[in-house]
Amino acid sequence: MNATPLTKKRVYKSRLHEMTETTETCFWNDSAALDELNYAIEHGGVGATCNPVIVLDVLKKESKLWSDRVTALAREMPTATEDEIAWRLVEEISRERSKLLLPVFHSQRGRNGRLSIQTDPRFYRNAAAIVEQAVRFSQLAPNIIVKIPVTEAGVQAIEEATYRGVSINATVCFSLPQCVAVAEALERGLRRRETEGKEISSIHSVCTIMVGRLDDWLKVLAEKKQITVNPGFLEWAGVAVFKRTHKLFKERGYRIRLLSAAFRNHMHWSELIGGDVVISPPHKWQVRFNASDVEVLPRIDQPVDPAIEEALLRYFPDFARAYQENGLSVAMFDTFGPTVRTLRQFIEACHGLCAFVRDVMLPDPDKA
Repeated sequence: MNATPLTKKRVYKSRLHEMTETTETCFWNDSAALDELNYAIEHGGVGATCNPVIVLDVLKKESKLWSDRVTALAREMPTATEDEIAWRLVEEISRERSKLLLPVFHSQRGRNGRLSIQTDPRFYRNAAAIVEQAVRFSQLAPNIIVKIPVTEAGVQAIEEATYRGVSINATVCFSLPQCVAVAEALERGLRRRETEGKEISSIHSVCTIMVGRLDDWLKVLAEKKQITVNPGFLEWAGVAVFKRTHKLFKERGYRIRLLSAAFRNHMHWSELIGGDVVISPPHKWQVRFNASDVEVLPRIDQPVDPAIEEALLRYFPDFARAYQENGLSVAMFDTFGPTVRTLRQFIEACHGLCAFVRDVMLPDPDKA
């Protein structure tokens, strides 16, 4: 009698590849650097995100390539400012790297295969300026998705840009109230298009929760206010907000996916597996996750330990503001601690982009 042959267990390239093959969860690369994007695609990555900090990192890693391009742009644009040339670089890097994702974009009909480009963070108070730039960026390539900050003006811009047919990646977002404001703004924009008989099938938007940056802020508050709490609890704040928001989005049927960003520990990946969401780790975290022995299991619907939730709500009013739907009004978004810290970093990176251009166009003679 012949023995029944054993079923072969499928072998995956990596943990992230296993996740993308066995669950609804997909991952995008939190970088536009060429080598890092290629690594992500090889391991199942189907998108990429970008912001001024990331672009500055690309310029440093690929300095020779982009220094030569700055020199060429300076010749082509003889009256351009450093800022104008810097943003031309942002556009060119985004357009060039988006080509790597076009096969996925076409095969998945625009749901994935997109590269994010961020609007100028200095426009965070100006909805009209954000919309104008978002529309321009959306025309750089067919698979561009445009990042808009979830500030008071940003929420207005998200509705209008959606109405104009732009796929949005809402960013500078850390809380449930911000996510709901984004989802409702997107729904208003989609309904306006539907009312006028305009297509919406090409619009595929995401709302980012920068989970690690909420954790960072609570750690800052713990130091400032001398709060003593189990330090491990502070690693769960962003995860708790993401899980709660995901549950609410499913219940309400919002036409937008959540995206996890700003990684600080493996739970920002492992605890969010299983949902129809996007995980967007930077390269170093991808390598770390792929080398780990953390099992790829659906955990998105597993609640955070009530003791952790209770402690965070008890000691940190800003966690309550982020965790409860009515914790923040739209008017409070711009002054929320994590928003201010992140906007400042992104704006500083804009200055860094200009400094890169300046060092090429006007090399410091004292360092020659």
